[in-house]
Amino acid sequence: MSATPAIRDQRLRRWEQHTGGWLIALAMVYLAAYAVPILAPGLPGTWRHTAATVTFAIWALLAVEFVLRLALAGSRWSFLKVRLFDLATLVLPPLRPLRLVTIIFMVVRRNASTLGRVRVRLGTYVAACTALLLFLSSLTILDVERRNPDATITTFGDALWWSITTVTTVGYGDLYPTTTEGRLIAIALMVGGIALAGLVTATLASWFMDRFSELRATEAQTTSEVAVLTEEVRRLRDELHAQRHPGPADGPGTGSADGVPELCACSLSTRPVPSPSRREEDADAVRRPRSPGEPSAEGTAGGSPRT
Repeated sequence: MSATPAIRDQRLRRWEQHTGGWLIALAMVYLAAYAVPILAPGLPGTWRHTAATVTFAIWALLAVEFVLRLALAGSRWSFLKVRLFDLATLVLPPLRPLRLVTIIFMVVRRNASTLGRVRVRLGTYVAACTALLLFLSSLTILDVERRNPDATITTFGDALWWSITTVTTVGYGDLYPTTTEGRLIAIALMVGGIALAGLVTATLASWFMDRFSELRATEAQTTSEVAVLTEEVRRLRDELHAQRHPGPADGPGTGSADGVPELCACSLSTRPVPSPSRREEDADAVRRPRSPGEPSAEGTAGGSPRT
């Protein structure tokens, strides 16, 4: 049973994540092998042949890797639509060095979710890709132009100046390609410059939108906290007012909450309690026989004789 498109896309993502490091290593070797013969025209023939063999072998490996990714893709037509530039760098020999830029973009795109501080890393990769794009386009335009007798780009300095003016869409016109291969390189450089500018703009816009969202969330949280504090202050103010100004039903001696009248402290008897010695004397007086005309013990214990 064949795998579903979703499963194939998952396999494609795993493949790109696992091969990203190897692709970058191959790209660096390709860059060295491609740049040395151009920057050193007097290089011995053996070294030039070795460099050409290395660049062709790496190009073949990258072509095989592209075919494998195409086979793993869930929708092959959708895969090709978003990777037309990759296909062009493989099919058109003058654009082959630009394959290095597409490799770095692919690695960044696949690993952006696992990088810490994504925007900082993405800005670093964009700067590196811009520098690499300028360097590669300068090498490529110099390689294809300086063989033409009518060429205006004959040194690496001229090639670098032309690349900068072209990628920024300034185009002074003092230097320009005179060959078909050079014009193809110019078109690819213009498209790459527009893509890099769009990526930088999108990154900055995303950063500003996230900042505005954080500010709105902070403002909403502050408003909610202020509302809670205001309600708490209002409740405390009402309680303090009720304590300072009690109502008529809260006066002393008016009764309890359940309707039972409360006793005032002034209604209680203040009669002193007799001491133990006085109580013993009163008990002896009660037991002793009373003579005629002698007051009773009750009157004596009460503190005043009976009349």
